[in-house]
Amino acid sequence: MAKKSYSSEDIKILKELEAVRVRPGMYIGSTGAKGLHHILWEIIDNAVDEAANGFATTVDVKLHPDGSASVEDNGRGMPVDIHPDAGISGVEVIFTQLHAGGKFNNENYDYSGGLHGVGASVTNALSEWLQVEVYNKTVHKMEFHSYYDKAQDKVLSGVPKAPLVDTKIKTIKKGTFVRFKPDATVFETVEFNADTIINRLRETSFLNKGVELKFKDLRKGDNSQEYVFKSEGGIKDYVTYINAGKTVLYQEPLYFTDKKDDILIEISFQHTDGYSENVFSFVNNIPTIDGGTHDVGFKSGLTRFMGEYAKKVVTGKNKDIAFNGEDFRVGITAVITVKVKNAQFEGQTKGKLGNVEVRPAVESATIDALNEISKNKKLVKCFDAIIEKATSAAKEREAVRKTKELNRAKSGADSTRLLGKLAGCSSRDASLNEIFIVEGDSAGGSAKEGRDRKHQAILPLRGKPLNTEKKSTVEVLKNEEIKTIIAALGTGMGDDFNIDNLNYDKVIILSDADQDGYHIRCILLTFFYRYMPKLITEGHVYIGMPPLYKVYKKDVVEYAYDEAERVKKQEKVGRGYQIQRYKGLGEMNPEQLWDTTLNPENRLLMQVTIEEAASTERLITTLMGDAVDERKKYIQLHANFNKEDDFEVKVRGDE
Repeated sequence: MAKKSYSSEDIKILKELEAVRVRPGMYIGSTGAKGLHHILWEIIDNAVDEAANGFATTVDVKLHPDGSASVEDNGRGMPVDIHPDAGISGVEVIFTQLHAGGKFNNENYDYSGGLHGVGASVTNALSEWLQVEVYNKTVHKMEFHSYYDKAQDKVLSGVPKAPLVDTKIKTIKKGTFVRFKPDATVFETVEFNADTIINRLRETSFLNKGVELKFKDLRKGDNSQEYVFKSEGGIKDYVTYINAGKTVLYQEPLYFTDKKDDILIEISFQHTDGYSENVFSFVNNIPTIDGGTHDVGFKSGLTRFMGEYAKKVVTGKNKDIAFNGEDFRVGITAVITVKVKNAQFEGQTKGKLGNVEVRPAVESATIDALNEISKNKKLVKCFDAIIEKATSAAKEREAVRKTKELNRAKSGADSTRLLGKLAGCSSRDASLNEIFIVEGDSAGGSAKEGRDRKHQAILPLRGKPLNTEKKSTVEVLKNEEIKTIIAALGTGMGDDFNIDNLNYDKVIILSDADQDGYHIRCILLTFFYRYMPKLITEGHVYIGMPPLYKVYKKDVVEYAYDEAERVKKQEKVGRGYQIQRYKGLGEMNPEQLWDTTLNPENRLLMQVTIEEAASTERLITTLMGDAVDERKKYIQLHANFNKEDDFEVKVRGDE
């Protein structure tokens, strides 16, 4: 029960790094896998800032067998002299003081993503230990650790073991080496995902032309492979990389760079024959997943230029088409990167750029560059291809409008027919409800009988849904399975999507652990990614994980969800055990399905998230597009959809 009185003694003052330990989500977004990697990004970004400003040429990242990670650059090295105000070394200030750093003005870094001065200190605060070495004629070393202090009855975070030490060991190396071990008492998982790091470093190499980024996973021992990323073509290469496997409308991505009032602007884009719009934006090397003023500036500049160009070249029966901005961006893949002094982000995770001066600068640069490109007889053909695509898009947009109107006109009777197979739930509280999209009538029947009828709805699929990656929006809107899913969720899709109308907090895909089941998962995830992305980004989409094995002996029954767990269950059940391998959900009776897969108390779910948008885009193209060879290669290397590393969160029970 809360105290009735409230005085100044109730106000807690969190000193130094205590605030980070108490509320880590405020600084790194979450304590899940995303937050774990965020503290690594903070150290990597510091090293990349050295390279981006011309002081370093290489960044070397390693994962070590003890669970730690290290980052080394060959830049100037962190300051080792005594800070005039703090009375301690610059290294100690950087790792122990919040809002302390060399990036609050432009004297040390012209452009930087780390503007809050909390990155390195937050990593230190959330680590079991952290080591620093600075190479500048001699080697300087310092160590920090977090430990429980009995006298104060609390954990002290990122405490120096001793002041910075000059070892007097001479070296010709330059730069900084940082190694840290994430604290398992803070994070839900402390196992770094190598693929996530590889994708980030590859992306960073494209954004920093000529900089070499290395990665090695030493946890694999002798099997560890070194990855080296270095791009001479920069973001133009990035666009080509993202569009691999797609049919492009013109061979080379368009590219331009400009500088407007100290804002460095670099943009590359290319159109494909697809239907999606993919614009990836960055500020000072930081991905802005929610866009911002640079994103808006490019789109408005492209719309203005292409609108004027269309007036000159569109003739005949298409002359009266009223183009809008989206028509010119259908099928586009664009990478926008700007370097801004005093960049203004929304929050520490830097998801959106807010500087108002950036929009007109990028818009003007885009129009100027496209005007110059249009004077090149070879490149102007690219604009003709864009106009042809936009013309088709405008006609498609009109067809979509008519299809939606038709669907709305018969929505009453159509919804009743479409939802005929939906077994709804009785609760009207969407925040407590969940829907299982189930493969097949047999599994659907068991799920209907075994579920919690108050909060769990079951939607059996008649067969494989439409692969929306290869179809137009009109074709998607006409597909019965897709229409049924849209009707059940209640959100609409595409431009009509409204997350506030979602009927269920959890949308759970439940399919067999076989090839067809995996394919259905991919198809549904592709649809959600293309037409309902907020379902994923706001954390509503899950993969249901039915057990693969039943290990039993007489009245003792245990379920295993992977091979490793099967071995443990066999040992638990003891000699004389028997094993049943479930080939499909339909093999389970309602009680078994409830106990293993539906019951929130002990089920296993995987929450679907998007870590790197560009990597996700390429993966969707690989798995669901027309590049058969690329798909085969990927499946041979990675196809294990029951492995939780492929997703952000593993949830057993309703955690």
